Amino acid sequence: MNFEGVIFDLDGTLVNSLEDLADSMNSVLLKFAYPVHELTAYKTFIGNGIRNLVSVALPLSKRDERTITTCYNMMMEVYRNNCVNKTKPYAGIVDLLNELRSRDMKLSVFSNKADEFTKKIVQTLMPAYFDVIMGLSTESHKKPNPAGALQISGDLEIHPENMIYIGDTNIDMQTANNAGMYAVGALWGFRSREELTASGAKYILAHPMDLVHIL
Repeated sequence: MNFEGVIFDLDGTLVNSLEDLADSMNSVLLKFAYPVHELTAYKTFIGNGIRNLVSVALPLSKRDERTITTCYNMMMEVYRNNCVNKTKPYAGIVDLLNELRSRDMKLSVFSNKADEFTKKIVQTLMPAYFDVIMGLSTESHKKPNPAGALQISGDLEIHPENMIYIGDTNIDMQTANNAGMYAVGALWGFRSREELTASGAKYILAHPMDLVHIL
C-alpha cells in the first residue's frame, strides 16, 4: 500500500498519561470522600473521554448526571493544571516521529481527550511534528465515530485508504475501520493484543519502530 500519512491516538499510544489522569481524578474523589482507585484501574477507564472517565471512577451510587457534571467540571480544572506533570512520550515514539518525518509522511493526532488538553500535551512534549492535532470538541464526534479521522484525512488531502491509524484500544481500531483506514494496534498502551485483534487491528506493534516494517 502507498501510505502517505499517520493518525496517532494520544493516551496509551503517543504518551503515557496514566499517572496524571489518575492523580487528578483521585484528588477529585478525595474531595467528596469517595474511594480512590489504583493506578492500574485507570487503564480501563481511559479511551472514551474525560467525562466517561469521571463517570466510571465514581461509586455506582453516585453516577447521576448532577454528580457526574460537578465532578467532571472539577476534574477538568484539576487536570488543566496537571496534565504534563508526569506525562511523557513512550520510549521509541520520538524516534518513530523522526523516521516518519524523514519519509515526508503527514502526521496527526486524534484523541477523545478534550481538545485543549490534547493540544497542550502534544505541543508541550512533541512540538513541530504534527500537521493536525485534534481532540474532542463535540461529544457526538467522539470515537469510534470516524468524523474526526475523516476530517483530518481531508485536511491533509490524503485518501483514507492511504492513512495509517495507530491506537491502543478497541475504540481506536473501530474508528480506523469505520474510516476505511489501516488499523494498527499499539501493545505498549493500556489494552491487550486480544482486544486489538478482535476489534479489527490489521497489524500489531510491540515497539513504535516496528511500524517501519509496513511502510
